[in-house]
Amino acid sequence: MAYNIIFYFTDQQRADTCGCYGQPLDITPNLDRLASEGIKFENAFSPQPVCGPCRALFQTGKYPTETGCFRNNIMLPAGVKTLADYIEEAGYETAYIGKWHLASDGELEKPPAIDHTITPIPRELRGGYTGFWRTADVLEFTSHGYDGYVFDENNNRIDFKGYRADCITDLALDFFEERDTGKPFFMTISHIEPHHQNDRKHYEGPEGSKEKFKDFILPEDLKVLKGDAAEEYPDYLGACERLDQNLGKLINKLKEKGLYEDTIIIFAADHGSHFRTRNRDGHLNGYDDYKRSCHDACLKVPLVIAGGPYKGGAAVEELVSTESLPKTILAMAGVDVGDAMIGENLLDVVEKKDGKRLNQVFAQISESRIGRCIRTPRYTYSVYAPGMNGGEASSSDVYADDFLYDMEKDPYQLKNVVDSPEYKAVKTDMRKRLLEWIEKAEGKRPVITD
Repeated sequence: MAYNIIFYFTDQQRADTCGCYGQPLDITPNLDRLASEGIKFENAFSPQPVCGPCRALFQTGKYPTETGCFRNNIMLPAGVKTLADYIEEAGYETAYIGKWHLASDGELEKPPAIDHTITPIPRELRGGYTGFWRTADVLEFTSHGYDGYVFDENNNRIDFKGYRADCITDLALDFFEERDTGKPFFMTISHIEPHHQNDRKHYEGPEGSKEKFKDFILPEDLKVLKGDAAEEYPDYLGACERLDQNLGKLINKLKEKGLYEDTIIIFAADHGSHFRTRNRDGHLNGYDDYKRSCHDACLKVPLVIAGGPYKGGAAVEELVSTESLPKTILAMAGVDVGDAMIGENLLDVVEKKDGKRLNQVFAQISESRIGRCIRTPRYTYSVYAPGMNGGEASSSDVYADDFLYDMEKDPYQLKNVVDSPEYKAVKTDMRKRLLEWIEKAEGKRPVITD
């Protein structure tokens, strides 16, 4: 049968904000229930912790260094066959609601030369989506935590009033009143919460978040490294709680329409947040840095898939990358893209079909630096390109050691052992693995120096 598919993803949400990933406060009951019905990936990681590059990967199934979308302010290139192209060819109706971040183009931190940040996104820049459309290219430019606007498929401006996550979800629910009931659908709800509001340099939770979550418990990395979490975490948690409430509203709508049993729901985030605790060592080019790092705070994200063959309440311990989501979504729709997209079909991981699978993930870093890293169950090893601007170049021929963490002894990545003689053999092994990943992903083998 053809399953309906919903990709519900959030922006800058750490995995440890969710109850099913250890959050002590009861703020994600709907996600936790989905996890108990479906499959929870305990160790899911972002392949590129910046909004635009990660979204480009989600739409193309290709690394940002291949599409050219290696940083923000680079539009999705023409001629790349996208997730929407494939799934519409397979007979699916599509709907996209929320943040796009792939239609404006220009230099980093400067006004874009091609600017659709606050205007309608032309059809040719929608990545192949031809259906229901309630979207802003840069949603944080057309709205704040409360109130704002998006545009529909006919370029009409739609203003909304109320908490942004509520309004974006309500716009998504309108789809169910006008969809083609003769087709399966693929819907993406791309929330911006809990991302900080750029122009206010502040996380904007629902009113009352500071009071409701005043007794928060910070994750150990944020507690030790400080940053701005002590002030911002209550609003951050408030936004995460409201996202979960809206997930519940979506599930209720599916049940009301008799669609729940025939729908697969994917919940994920593009990346996490380190709350300005990392990137303090001179490589950072910008000010508002909450991601752009190879630390788990940025890379480790929630990933729950429920519905269809994803059932049973199991937890997958193996490391996976959300780079696999485009290929996985198309597999749900009965489309096998083979090597046209990176990653793997995550159902194969659930069903343990590949006995030779490498239990490791790879990530590219831009903007703050040109960085690369590899993560295994025990170690994280990262390198960067000395003297190069991560907003100007996508890769380098030469990298230097950045950090190595032993998560068995240091689960919060607080002690860098990259220069420790005790870990010389480990670093040698991790460096070899990382070079193999870079060569596979980027077609060239750089040099890594001590």
